[in-house]
Amino acid sequence: MNNTLKLIQLYRSNASSSTKLNRLCSLVRHYASVPKRFYKNTGILRSDGKFEITLDQRKLKTPKGNVFAIESEPLALAVANEWNSQKDKIYQSKMHLTTLCNTALDNPNNLTKYDIVNYISNCLDTDTILFQANEEEDLFKLQIQEWDPVIEWFNEKYDVHLSKSVQMDIPPVSEKDKAQVTKHLMSYNFPAVTGFMYGVDTLKSVILTLACIERFISPEKAVLLSRLEEEYQTGRWGRVEWAHDLSQQDLQARLSAVALFVYFNTQCNNVQTKELNR
Repeated sequence: MNNTLKLIQLYRSNASSSTKLNRLCSLVRHYASVPKRFYKNTGILRSDGKFEITLDQRKLKTPKGNVFAIESEPLALAVANEWNSQKDKIYQSKMHLTTLCNTALDNPNNLTKYDIVNYISNCLDTDTILFQANEEEDLFKLQIQEWDPVIEWFNEKYDVHLSKSVQMDIPPVSEKDKAQVTKHLMSYNFPAVTGFMYGVDTLKSVILTLACIERFISPEKAVLLSRLEEEYQTGRWGRVEWAHDLSQQDLQARLSAVALFVYFNTQCNNVQTKELNR
């Protein structure tokens, strides 16, 4: 989360003054600990059929100390660009492709592909857009207008029968429907399903994440739909423009990284360089 947004939430919280002070000190220490950029140039090199990132002459490593080696050359170029885009300091919290690669490479929780896919499928039970509030007529109309077409697309695309809830109870998601989604996700490799999980956690919605990955909606639209009630309320009561904009842009950056990460891990992985015959 953006440090500025954290400060806003801290200021607005009901915590005691001493608790706020302690949290503020923690944020300051975290900000002060951001490492300075120690390299001039970034690049990639090929080794054993994979692609590694170089910072000057040093090979980039993961948090566990493994060599950062991935199979997709376009993804390696994108990661190198993230590192090259850092200025005086290295803000790793903004390097979403690097984070996704590190998670897939290190697998800190020792998850299998099935573990991740099972987690995603079970998130359907609490999917944001399956819960629609009919207490407020204008909001309910907006949810029907914006969310229902995506639910209909999802049902047709994956041959499932998800239904929304208007009573705030858990909508019925059958085991058969979950199995259909599981079957689809299991067709992807481990890095790609790691990306899907990152997207679901960002949007709190399996449906919106897959709709974005399949390019039915854009990342910007997916984020807007995931925040529909918040946007509706701020439209009525006003918004802290820069704070809400920062939050929205951060989510868009995260989801855009997910879309690229999944794409690079499922498409042709190499950028071929033609050599002219002399």
